[in-house]
Amino acid sequence: MTLAAKAQIPFWPVPMTLHTMAVMGFALFLGPRLAVSIFLAYLAAGAAGLPVFSGTPERGIGLAYMMGPTAGYLLGFLLASALVGHWAAGRKFLGRFGAMLAGLALVYACGAAWLALLVPADKILSVGVWPFVPGDLLKIAILAVASLALPRRASLRR
Repeated sequence: MTLAAKAQIPFWPVPMTLHTMAVMGFALFLGPRLAVSIFLAYLAAGAAGLPVFSGTPERGIGLAYMMGPTAGYLLGFLLASALVGHWAAGRKFLGRFGAMLAGLALVYACGAAWLALLVPADKILSVGVWPFVPGDLLKIAILAVASLALPRRASLRR
């Protein structure tokens, strides 16, 4: 998860990273319990002050960073880990892709809701959602295609 955070394109107020791919991939391939556990461990490491988040330590560390512009996305990733893991379990390609789309919508909703506290309302979508959509759609498409290599029964663990 930390490697996904560190692979980034600087952007304001939220950087573009590989978080979406990591979160969706863990949920898709490992199931909801492991995916949520991984993300909780990641959040705990960050809260403890370890520089695991994108832009750390330059943009702050610990709880102060977690309450910044990315807070809503961090919550969304945690929730999406569970949602995608459950909804994609045992599904074929379209079901897996659909589960990841729903997870992505949840991430955007949480991220935009938090950004509403920090940026003008007319800028929320232009700085917090639209720039990320093309890359995130590509990431989940890659994961959905990669999941074709897995047998339907064995693709996810509950």
